[in-house]
Amino acid sequence: MRITAIFAGLALIAAPAFAQQMQGMDHGSMTGMDHQKMMAGNPYGQAEMDMHQKMMAAKQGDAAEMWTRKMIEHHRGAIAMSRVAVRDAKDAKTRRMAQMTITKQEKDIAELQAWLRKHGKPAQ
Repeated sequence: MRITAIFAGLALIAAPAFAQQMQGMDHGSMTGMDHQKMMAGNPYGQAEMDMHQKMMAAKQGDAAEMWTRKMIEHHRGAIAMSRVAVRDAKDAKTRRMAQMTITKQEKDIAELQAWLRKHGKPAQ
């Protein structure tokens, strides 16, 4: 248990540096990476990649606006992944939780969009 806590702490320390290194990279054209192979067997791969790219592209405005735009894309990604679970998961409870997630995330997106409009920003 103690080793797990140590690794978790190290991951938290390393994450910002890793994210900073990843920023600005053109992930779509990385040579030597076969994205089709990486996604093989992962029904969520496309949704994950789309969410990541859209979150990285949401860079406009101050910290509040940028956070709002990134969260909208994050929630849209959760919806896309939840739709896969609703469609493909064999476990009924998983499908119900995924459907509940879709409903909640859609509500959250509406609230985030309302914040943008309230502050004179275009919705996305």
